[in-house]
Order: sequence, then C-alpha cells, then structure tokens
Amino acid sequence: MRTKVFQVTLLATILVMIATACGPQVVTTQPPVPTNTPVVAPPTAEPTATVPPVVPTIAKTFTIGMVLVGPYNDSGWSQAGYEGAEYAVSKIPNTKLIYVDLGFSHQGVTPAQLAEQLLAQGANLIIFNSDDFKDDSNTFAKAHPDVPTIMFSGDQSWADGQAFLNIPNMVNIMPRAEYAKMVAGCAAALTTQTGKIGYLGPLINPETRRLASSAYLGAKYCWTKYLQKDAASLKFKVTWIGYWFNVPGTTLDPSKVADDFYSSGYDVVMSGIDTTEALTEAKKLHDAGQKVWAVSYDYRNNCSTAPDVCLGVPYFNWGPGVMAQVEKAIAGTFKQDWVWMTPDWTNINNPDTSATGFVNGQALSSDATAKVAQFISEMSNGLNLWTGLINLQDGTVYLTAGTVATDQQIWYLPQLLQGMEGQSVSQ
Repeated sequence: MRTKVFQVTLLATILVMIATACGPQVVTTQPPVPTNTPVVAPPTAEPTATVPPVVPTIAKTFTIGMVLVGPYNDSGWSQAGYEGAEYAVSKIPNTKLIYVDLGFSHQGVTPAQLAEQLLAQGANLIIFNSDDFKDDSNTFAKAHPDVPTIMFSGDQSWADGQAFLNIPNMVNIMPRAEYAKMVAGCAAALTTQTGKIGYLGPLINPETRRLASSAYLGAKYCWTKYLQKDAASLKFKVTWIGYWFNVPGTTLDPSKVADDFYSSGYDVVMSGIDTTEALTEAKKLHDAGQKVWAVSYDYRNNCSTAPDVCLGVPYFNWGPGVMAQVEKAIAGTFKQDWVWMTPDWTNINNPDTSATGFVNGQALSSDATAKVAQFISEMSNGLNLWTGLINLQDGTVYLTAGTVATDQQIWYLPQLLQGMEGQSVSQ
C-alpha cells in the first residue's frame, strides 16, 4: 500500500529527485506536452459480487486512463504498473493508454482531478496505481459510477476486509508478492557469508510488515532446511526510511542506510523500497573489493543496474490482472471486486499468466540457484510458510502449531515476526 503521507514535502522535492535518479519526467513518441496534460501511449489495433455490472459507454477505441504515483520510468513500482497497462493495450485490440505520472507533483491538482482530466481526454476506465490515492480513487469512483475504476493494492472492495466500502464500480488488484519475497529471502540466506541480512524498508504499514516478514520466513526456511543452520544464528534486521523512496529532509537517506548495513557486517541488503540504492551501494563496495550483495524489488529488469552484486528481483507483473479487468469493462461485466493475484506455479515468470515472480541475478551462485529452484518447487507443491507455529515480534503467539494463516491474518499482520529486528509500528 502507498499510504498517503508527505504530499506537501513531495511537491517540493520529487521533481528534483526524479530528475537526478530516474531520468526525464515523460518520454513519448509525441512532441513534449505541457505540465499536467495526460500523455497518450501509442494505440494498438473471479471472484464474486452481488452488485450489477458497470456498463460504460465505449467508443470505437477503448481508452485506459492511468494516474501514476511516481515517474512512469522509475525502475520500480510505477514503471511496473505502467508496463502492465501497456501489456493490456498490446493484447486487446482497439485499445490505447493515456496517463499522468508523478501524481502528487501537480501543484493545486489532486489525483482525482487528474483522473477527471483523463476522463475529459476520452478515458473509458481509470487506474489509480497507488494506495496513496485511496481517498481520491473513492471520490472519483463515487462521482462517476458509470466509469470502471481500478486501484492497485487497497482493500476497500474486499467484503471480508477491514475497510470495505460499497462502490460498485471499484476493483482492487494486488499480486501476492509475499511468495516472491520468500524466494528473495531464500536467495539472501543462501548467499550471506556473515549470516546477517539487512532489509531496506519504506514506511511501516500492514503491507510492508507482511512483505518484510515473508522475506524473513523464506530466509529462515532456506537457512535451516538447505544449509542446516540454527535459526537463531540468522540475523535479519529491518530499517525503515519513512517512505517508498528518498525524500531529502524527510526520510532517511536509503544510500546511507544501505551503507550502514554493509559497514556493520550485513553482507546482503534486501530492498523493500521503489528505487535501487541497495544495488548501487553494493556495487560501489564490490568494485572496491568487498564481498557484498543486494536483492532489488518491484521491477523485473532491475538487476541490470548492478549485475555483479544482484542476487535477484522479486517483482510485480500487473499485465494479466489489468488485462482481465479491461476485458470485463469492454464486455460490460465489470463489477466491484478485490483480487489478490497468485503466481502461476507452473512458471512464476510467465509474463502472460503469473502476477508475481522472481528473476535470478547474475551474482546468485549456481548452487544457490539450484536450491532456489527447489524452494520454488516446494511452494508450488503446497509448502506454505505462513503456517504456525509463528510468533509476533513481542512473543505473542500469532499462529499455533499447524495453523494456516487466513488472508486476513497475512494482509493485516500487526507486527514483524519473532526473530526479526526493527520497528513493528510507527512511533
């Protein structure tokens, strides 16, 4: 989830940050467009609900409008989402994509108003790609009950969730990246020479707790099962920077946090943020002769940033999920829904079927690669690490021995797990 914080600070800092870290704000094949104007990408030739379907008025070309929280080319969350929408356009005839990125940097314009601009440009469906936009997506969807609206992450359409709202034209979609994070944790545990894994965390909320905890569960399993080491000898520390990327003057500097891990004997740093500081800092130290590694996050191509130190990337593949909802909108069967999308266990890296996966990095040894493949195979055959006995960080029993966690227990995890070091709640 992208919790709605730092908007004022982001307004003053994000454009400078992106200009130095992520390249141009908007890249298209069209001439430059004015600020706040939606960008048009090139056109191309399950669960239950009781509410009636939303039947939009569809022009000859069905237009997807997308509001992105970050830059469309951030090598992270926003780029993964943007390319997911592009995938849907490439697969569904007579569709096109228009978008606005850097959703909180448009002075005096809310994300809901940006969606209104896309609607005025002819959008038939709107995607908000961040939980930061939760309130705005609700506002927009309620104001336009005939417009199918998708929010990445979120739980307002989950009938069994804690924040359900009756918004018939709202769908939440989210990959179950917990599995990919388990694989990433396994790769980290199989590689560390010091037994110390650092986790570069963003802000603290249920999503970030469950993803960090999933990485720990994967690391602990492979540490004890494949390396036959005692669980207590594995150190797993989480340091939260305060947001999904560096906001100078507001968050901790992720480069410094990564360096602090490495200088303290943590030879593998796993990233939970949307940018690549864990990789870039590891590369600097590697080039200076140190044996250090990193695991990236969000975007499947990130290992190209520093292949010599990258163990792999747990990533989001939004394409199949977006495509399924766009097809429903075109067919007039779009309904309120909450979809937590699983990997395709026959091939977790199948771009057409798997919502999340793990790409092995060049720095992952051949032996570790084989064990990671074995771990994936075990999970595909039913291994569920969210099975008790599991205690919370404060020692409270969360899952008794043999108890399998419910979706609610995973989604709303209240603390980190016993064996992990770091804050569980914001102070």
